[in-house]
Amino acid sequence: MHTYDIIPLRENPQWRIPAARWFHEKWDIPMEEYLTSIDECIRGASAVPQWYVAVEGEKIIAGAGVIENDFHDRKDLAPNVCALYVEPERRDRGIAGELLAHICTDMATRKTDTLYLITEHTAFYERYGWEYLCPVRGDDGIQMRMYRKRTPATPNL
Repeated sequence: MHTYDIIPLRENPQWRIPAARWFHEKWDIPMEEYLTSIDECIRGASAVPQWYVAVEGEKIIAGAGVIENDFHDRKDLAPNVCALYVEPERRDRGIAGELLAHICTDMATRKTDTLYLITEHTAFYERYGWEYLCPVRGDDGIQMRMYRKRTPATPNL
């Protein structure tokens, strides 16, 4: 049994600043950008954006978000899972898989039938049921792999 909880920030606004700081430290995107997106999530005007953290006591051990576009040229492939990160000492315990499954289930309840993500990894996401879709070019010009996954409310391809 695991010792952490996966929580959506829209239901736990007390985590907004610690989460924004944590994501900023992991991805080096300004904390203010995370706060803006997290605050939009908390306001709940639409299904996207959404932010999630896995917490163990008072410590964030993993997290991810869902945004419209994760800095790539295929604006039609949305929304995107982004910023997935698990603390190094917590890796290889299935936390990323549980977090991804939680996000898929939660987004299905928000009437989102397909999620996308970009990555440079070639096998990691396949083990969690994501399928390679196509190459995309990041806003920085680097080519990456686009994956997709149908949420539980829709049949597989």
